[in-house]
Amino acid sequence: MTMDEATAQREQDSPPSPWRSSRFRLFFTARSTSLLADGMLMVSLTTAVLGAGYGAAGVGYALAAWMAPIVLLVLFGGVLADRFTPQVMMVGADVVRMVAMLALAVLLIGSDVRLWHIMALLALSGAATAMFQPGLASLVPQVAEDIQRANALLRISEAICTLLGPGVAGLLVAYWNVAGSFVVIAAAYAMSALGLAPLRRLGTAKDESDDPMWHRLATGWHEFRSRSWLWGVIAVWAVYGLFVFGPALPLGAALLTEQHGASGYGWIASADGAGTIVGGLLGMRVRPTRPLVAGACAMFFFTLNPLAPALGWSFTVTALTGVVAGCGFAFWGVMWATSVQSHIPLAVLSRVSAYDVAGSIMVIPLGRALAGPAADAYGADRVLLFSSVIGVALIGVMLSIPAIRSLGRAPKESPAPVGGR
Repeated sequence: MTMDEATAQREQDSPPSPWRSSRFRLFFTARSTSLLADGMLMVSLTTAVLGAGYGAAGVGYALAAWMAPIVLLVLFGGVLADRFTPQVMMVGADVVRMVAMLALAVLLIGSDVRLWHIMALLALSGAATAMFQPGLASLVPQVAEDIQRANALLRISEAICTLLGPGVAGLLVAYWNVAGSFVVIAAAYAMSALGLAPLRRLGTAKDESDDPMWHRLATGWHEFRSRSWLWGVIAVWAVYGLFVFGPALPLGAALLTEQHGASGYGWIASADGAGTIVGGLLGMRVRPTRPLVAGACAMFFFTLNPLAPALGWSFTVTALTGVVAGCGFAFWGVMWATSVQSHIPLAVLSRVSAYDVAGSIMVIPLGRALAGPAADAYGADRVLLFSSVIGVALIGVMLSIPAIRSLGRAPKESPAPVGGR
């Protein structure tokens, strides 16, 4: 076989690029605009609550009002996505979020804004997010044959939108007003709905059974717990969220600002975002035979994130560790999403994904709440040093689970045919 013939054979055996699918392009555009809106929300919300005179405590209450429905309702979102198809649920969720943001904009135009009004609308938006999130995993295998590359592209988009969102919101607040920033957020959710609407024509099989809600939840739980690699990762991830993700953001931000100033912290956060983009690019090219092992090994680098402020490293070294940590986290995300979407049947993927989301995020708020008291008692640097050590130990535990170590790539990359090219 000649070199040209070998190259042609590899290209023939490889799944086509996701960009060749018009369905993926629609999904990518919709997801990117939704992520941009999410990235803008924190700055816009903080400005609105502080401007209304409710202080930092009001910001905390408003964020809790948004987060609580996500944690409480995401499992039901998975059931409903499998029942009515992810496309329908996600379009409906975007419409609800658009309406909630427009209502917030109208409220902020007036002079008398009550905190409970803001909290109620954010709770509505959070409930819609709980209906939106589980369907994401189910759509990727339907719009792209190369699932791994599709997840890598989505991870890159997430990193870029996370970097751009706060800046866009800040510019809108500074040069327009806070109500205008919520109008733009609403427009972004509207664009997401418009991008997802044509995907309703995908041949997704609904769960037409008459089983009650609790039975559908039980089916998802059975699928979740029957795979030791799946619940093993989530069990480790829940502890990781409590001891690593929870303290790393608030305490890391405080220490880095103290060590390098506000602008220095901003550049370090940007370096972390740049690393996430690099990790997504690696996820497009590197195809390990054991994705979870490769992804978990990459997560060892994320422990540099809390370690750098704990040890007071220089600005240059800290920025470089941010790039490496972001790269490791993004690469893990691509490997994990690809594994779940490749090995879980499409009919129950939304429900299983809901258990994944719930297990991954539900303890992070507790970790953040405990970070302050722990820092007061032991010092922020010691808490972050502990986070780094426990992070290494937990990844070691993950790699010690035989089912995780042995999980390979799916025998077939595309569970369902993808058209629309």
